[in-house]
Amino acid sequence: MAPSRTFSPLALAAILVLCACRQDMHDQPRFKPLAESDFYPDLRSARAPVAGTVARGELQQDTYFYSGKLGNNPGDYMPFPVNEEVLARGQQRFDIYCAPCHSRLGDGNGTIVQRGFRRPPSYHDERLRKAPLGYFFDVMSNGFGAMPDYAAQISPRDRWSIVAYIRALQLSQRATMSDVPQGQKVPSEPPQFEEPGSGATAPVAVPEQQPNKEPR
Repeated sequence: MAPSRTFSPLALAAILVLCACRQDMHDQPRFKPLAESDFYPDLRSARAPVAGTVARGELQQDTYFYSGKLGNNPGDYMPFPVNEEVLARGQQRFDIYCAPCHSRLGDGNGTIVQRGFRRPPSYHDERLRKAPLGYFFDVMSNGFGAMPDYAAQISPRDRWSIVAYIRALQLSQRATMSDVPQGQKVPSEPPQFEEPGSGATAPVAVPEQQPNKEPR
């Protein structure tokens, strides 16, 4: 006589659950992206967001930070303090996105221009030296002439950092010794020292440095 088989309640429950699963759970009714649908009057399956909906992180309460404008006119101040870190970031982004056309000097003679692309104006022209800071931000955000917008490639803060670097670049090309703080000025000629017993002066002799030799 064959022994009778018994199933635990847990095993029976597992069998019932598996039997209840159908392929409908995997292939549920759904719309493919941008597919046509006759369910809606406009035949679009994708629905517009509810009026007033704002994506997370896109509230943009500081309108000047995101537009560079005060009303309809470009502003002329930075929306955050400028320090060495901001300028370094601006230079890095400038060299990546702007220098190919504008060159690292900002004179409009970049690599692409040397290969035949339309030359942009020099940042050192009087018009652009006097342009407000918000103007540069607006051009980067929305494009101008042959220049496309870079809103998708460069974040708003990085655009402002580039603006700060452009202004520093403009100032550097016309700087004089009087613009350098007193404690940071470097003498244009080596210091002269009077030789003993004579009224003449001579530059200081710097002895050659011998390479360090490790004892064997």
